[in-house]
Amino acid sequence: MDDHILVSVSGVVADANFLIDYGRLQCQRHLYSHHEPFYVEELVKYLCNYKHVYTQFGSSRPFGVSFMYAGYDVVRGFQLYCSDPSGNYGSWKAHATGKGSVNAISTLKGDYQQDCSLKEALILATKVLGKSMDTTTPNADKFEVQIITKNEQGQIVQRRVEGDELNKILEEAKVFEDNKK
Repeated sequence: MDDHILVSVSGVVADANFLIDYGRLQCQRHLYSHHEPFYVEELVKYLCNYKHVYTQFGSSRPFGVSFMYAGYDVVRGFQLYCSDPSGNYGSWKAHATGKGSVNAISTLKGDYQQDCSLKEALILATKVLGKSMDTTTPNADKFEVQIITKNEQGQIVQRRVEGDELNKILEEAKVFEDNKK
């Protein structure tokens, strides 16, 4: 969505493409007019208000998309939000949306730890994703994992976890799951 905000989509991709472009435009307008990045929650509110308007009238179809927003701003630090098609949103430490989200949320409730490292969080995320997929042999080709972190200079960095790095995390998630049994 912006240099400091990632968005994942579940639902109607065409609606998501429109809303993401709409949000990107608002992020750039805010940056231009205020000379600072849009706060994460303000962007979430902006898009949710827009989505909510379409639920109020019978003459238009509501947007059929849920978003997970991960971002960073100087006021609240790292944040995670989830919004549904109606325009409701919430802030979370760990959450899931889309197909299999009930099981994923149940797993997150049982296994999430507040003080986990990034590596432990990635292992948990891949474990949750693996359980919700229709596969018995998860590998890096079947996953899309992206993270947002700060580098040594304090700049926000978004990057995709893929290839050998993701396969290693998947293997550790499998070992983690085997040890819990």
